[in-house]
Amino acid sequence: MPMKIFISSGEESGDHHGAALMAALKRSKPGIIFKGMGGKSMRSAGLVGLDAKEVSVVGITEVIGRMPKILYALKTLKAELQSGNFDAVVLIDFPDFNLKVAKEAKRLGLPVIYYISPQVWAWRKNRVWKIAKLVDKMLVIFPFELEVYKKTRLDVEFVGNPIVESAVCALTKEEARKELDLENAATVVALLPGSRTSEITRLLNIMLGAGAQIDKGLGRQAVFVLPASSSFDAETFCPALKASGIDVRVVHGSMHTALRAADAAIVASGTASLETALIGTPMVIVYIMSTITFTVARAIVDLKLFGLPNIVAGRKVVEEYIQDEVTPERLSEQILDILENPDRRAAIESGYKEISKRLGESGAADRAARAVLKSISEKSDTTQL
Repeated sequence: MPMKIFISSGEESGDHHGAALMAALKRSKPGIIFKGMGGKSMRSAGLVGLDAKEVSVVGITEVIGRMPKILYALKTLKAELQSGNFDAVVLIDFPDFNLKVAKEAKRLGLPVIYYISPQVWAWRKNRVWKIAKLVDKMLVIFPFELEVYKKTRLDVEFVGNPIVESAVCALTKEEARKELDLENAATVVALLPGSRTSEITRLLNIMLGAGAQIDKGLGRQAVFVLPASSSFDAETFCPALKASGIDVRVVHGSMHTALRAADAAIVASGTASLETALIGTPMVIVYIMSTITFTVARAIVDLKLFGLPNIVAGRKVVEEYIQDEVTPERLSEQILDILENPDRRAAIESGYKEISKRLGESGAADRAARAVLKSISEKSDTTQL
């Protein structure tokens, strides 16, 4: 019988990483069957199951609105686990949901492998003990996460960061600008307001306002390139772009090319900020969440820095602003400094090299696949004994 793996991811970045892991597993085990939950990339890679877009939300108020769909998805996946005769369960990030799946899988005696750890190093640190009880193997993508789990004695392995392999652009800046029809632009600034509608709603207008002030500071019109995610609703957001008074070009499926073409970027905190660092574009990191979510987060999050590049570096390589700090004035001031100050750009680029070195070499998906197959083999050997 072919190997059968239950796999679950709930967010766009996890969906991409899940698809890469599935491809790596297929190379080692042709004919492998995947069931569970994922997004477009995982389903294209062969996953049969639920569409993760129905449950992909961040923040307390956002979760409340989606609760019926979240509970339905959880009930459906638990039923699948109970009837599926799986060789293993692979969970990818999305902890509040996936740890409930892990609990059911553990009850059924299935080996549970977690790829891309919940951010226990940032908030709710005591979750490490719960995770250690529910998970058989943790595959982490940041080297500092090894220390986080050390006290639990959970089997943890650093497999490298999958972004190292995916966040690449072979084009020069000139080639990237030609591809995006930006050859005549004197200055290009990338705007990355996030992949979720709630993120774009909160950040886009502020970024557009910053763009107007950047034009004023430069004394000329820059081109602002906006790499649109699959969730970007043109009907909702294009009126704001047209009303902004700045030259905004929306590009689809070309995030890394847009970053290579840009002289600087304003980026929503998250995976995109790490990708921007690896591409090498100087940036400012921003984030705004709902007031309720921020109030709760401020009480439980223990971080002096929130941008992933800064966390990986262990210091502030790029400026980061959150909540009320995110204003057009602050963002334009920082971007103008990046554009006009060679020493500032050089310092950021030096920090980026340090970040890249810490994230390890490419091949994270292949190493993760080997770890998954090894865990399945070890579980099988133990069962036979």
